[in-house]
Amino acid sequence: MITRRRTHFILLWMLRATALAAPVFAQQAPASSASTAMPEMDMGSMPGMDMLHAQHVNKTSKPATPARATSAQPAAASSSMGGMSGMDMGAMPGMDRSSTSGMPGMKTSHGQHSAPAASSTSTPAAPVLPPGPADPAAYLAKLEAMPMTGMDMADNPRFGKLLINQLEATRANGASGQAWDAYAWYGTDFNKLAIRTEGDRAGGRVEAGDIEALWSHAIAALWDTELGVRHDFGIGPDRDWAAFGVQGIAPYWFDIEATGYVGAGGRTAARFKAEYELLITQRLVLQPEFESNLYGRADPAWRLGSGLSDASLGLRLRYEIRREFAPYIGVVWQRVFGGTAGFRRAENKSVFDRQLVAGVRVWF
Repeated sequence: MITRRRTHFILLWMLRATALAAPVFAQQAPASSASTAMPEMDMGSMPGMDMLHAQHVNKTSKPATPARATSAQPAAASSSMGGMSGMDMGAMPGMDRSSTSGMPGMKTSHGQHSAPAASSTSTPAAPVLPPGPADPAAYLAKLEAMPMTGMDMADNPRFGKLLINQLEATRANGASGQAWDAYAWYGTDFNKLAIRTEGDRAGGRVEAGDIEALWSHAIAALWDTELGVRHDFGIGPDRDWAAFGVQGIAPYWFDIEATGYVGAGGRTAARFKAEYELLITQRLVLQPEFESNLYGRADPAWRLGSGLSDASLGLRLRYEIRREFAPYIGVVWQRVFGGTAGFRRAENKSVFDRQLVAGVRVWF
């Protein structure tokens, strides 16, 4: 009797312990085991879920307000729904379907995992243009009649330049001297006033020099005509000439000057000059120069014969410390011809000279 009562007591104690331990094991079990034990659940059969099921069937109907949980619905029922598969999260009021894409194990109403929501890019609105004038012709006429003070473009401005091409000391046959060659102008690209001068000095006095004032007018690209006067000064009496000629850049970038002169008493003369700049480097420049003078009649006061009077060829090598300032060294060969050579021989002077030169080239 006692054994039977003891056995009954042990069985009751085991049943009670099992009932108390069941909720603890249910909470510690993983979601995968719960989903294996319960693969699918009819959400419509759960208390309070029939309204959600009706909303899933009829998508066009307005979502019903979810019923509040009562005391009859245990709180454990809602907590056990976390690991259930097949649950339509999109049908729940207030639940965004795109927010379930990052939750593992959540499925859409069609049983497929939800894709990440695509980022929407707003298209910029087109600018709103102001309405055009009602009468375009009248509008343009009004614009043309408006004063445009200060809006004119200076496409032909005035500007000037001073170039001292040669300012040098010379040495020939044991004698020292100086020489110069300069050119200045002011005006526009089409018309300008030009002043040029050249000459040489020896023994403390100017042997031969001239200065010209010319009106230069453009007749073509890189070519100008010149018209003006020339004045000679030096060992002979002063001479005045009317001057006319052309100046410009010939093919292959040769700088050319060709000028004719007419003086008093039927005197005539001509001068031809050609220069070229050979860039050895960006700063080191070799400049060859050729010049010749011709006279229509002899001028004993200036010891000049008729015809080709003289010719010279010079080579000057300069280094441009700046573009505006360049020292140079060089050599110049000079030769006189015809009647001019006869005057030189009569004075026991050489008809051919070789000069060593050193100077500076400056422009402003």
